[in-house]
Amino acid sequence: MRKMFGTDGIRAVAGAPPLDARTVFAVGKALAHSLGAEPRVVMGMDTRESGPWIAATLAEGLRAGGAEVESAGVITTPAIAFLARKHGFSAGVVISASHNPWRDNGIKIFGGDGYKLADAVELAMEGEIEKVLAEQGPGSRAQGSEDALPVNEAYRAEYVQWLLEAVPGISLDNRSVVIDCANGAASAVAPELFAGLKGTVEVTHASPNGRNINDHCGAMHPEIVAGEVKRLGASMGFTFDGDADRALFADEHGNVVNGDAVMLVCARDLQARGLLAGDTVVATTMSNMGLEAAFKRSGIAMLRAPVGDKYVLEEMKKSGASLGGEQSGHILFPAKSTTGDGLLTALLVLDVVHRSGKTLGELIADLKNFPQVILNVKVREKKPLEHFPAVIELIAAAEEELRDSGRVVIRYSGTEALARVMIEAESEEAMTRHAEAISGAIRAELGV
Repeated sequence: MRKMFGTDGIRAVAGAPPLDARTVFAVGKALAHSLGAEPRVVMGMDTRESGPWIAATLAEGLRAGGAEVESAGVITTPAIAFLARKHGFSAGVVISASHNPWRDNGIKIFGGDGYKLADAVELAMEGEIEKVLAEQGPGSRAQGSEDALPVNEAYRAEYVQWLLEAVPGISLDNRSVVIDCANGAASAVAPELFAGLKGTVEVTHASPNGRNINDHCGAMHPEIVAGEVKRLGASMGFTFDGDADRALFADEHGNVVNGDAVMLVCARDLQARGLLAGDTVVATTMSNMGLEAAFKRSGIAMLRAPVGDKYVLEEMKKSGASLGGEQSGHILFPAKSTTGDGLLTALLVLDVVHRSGKTLGELIADLKNFPQVILNVKVREKKPLEHFPAVIELIAAAEEELRDSGRVVIRYSGTEALARVMIEAESEEAMTRHAEAISGAIRAELGV
């Protein structure tokens, strides 16, 4: 079982294991060792204040392992996947903790093919990291490197150009849109990307200071961009997470539009053009039953994968699906990109609106979601819930009552010390009652 890698790379409080300087250096060296002869690595980061020292320390480790390192500076996670693939790098690395608060950071790794590493590869890398740590000794590298990496600014422009070419003829049609950059990596890309699309663009939360990433803005707070759309009378809103690998939206009425609705819009468009392979979409266990019902009305099958975009992609490869994603806004278009890309998703949704002549609200008007609640419980450790009879008893009772009219999904977060309790039900009263009971039991047994 992996100890360092979660569902999306290594993630922790910056400066604390496994993101202390000693371990970060070891990760770089171990990665270089795993890449074969004369490896080349491209690196990018989001806007956290810990990003530069982690990137510099990781680069030191990579070089110590024999790798050549290039930096794209502050740039989105999917941009690194694109650059790694296009320029024949052995790997791409992103220093980011995505939607987490500024104190956290992380290391995401892509292979030279632009895909995230498989679990088995990450497990093997953990063994190599432990080996390097043992060789270093316990007292080595108390401080991270402060040597700034030279940045190849051309990479960012190249990524913007690729996005525009990926959706030819894209236009705002003189609409006004609001873009929330989450004070994250999108701040360095989105303003330039949308500037020439023939419309009015209001960019918000694009002034990162190292500590304001995701702070009451971005995809963690989609109600913020929705409120701005309503206040300004705009046609649409886009909002990204810290590293911009996912996007959420607001329609013309100022309603939040999540990843489920985005999948519905894109699936129907692909189906109408004969591009929805097998008339199948891969979602996750968190997607609403209302989405499943809407797909069924359109003759589209919905498969469910575990939470995590790389697990969605694995299921897509098995089933041959051409579209997949998560309610949280990671949407996968394998014909376009190897990973979720919030900016690409925004352009593709905008393109459907452009070609259909309809508003986003009109395109999703028939999506009726079951009431759903997700409660996050902070936990001190992630012990199997089967060890706690009181918790299991309450889960069983909820499943029995909601057997034909709802769903119960209880899981640990792969990136944070949280248990997530998701209940979906036709009855809002039953949904709330079961969610609060299960959350309370988990808190009593495992809460911080």
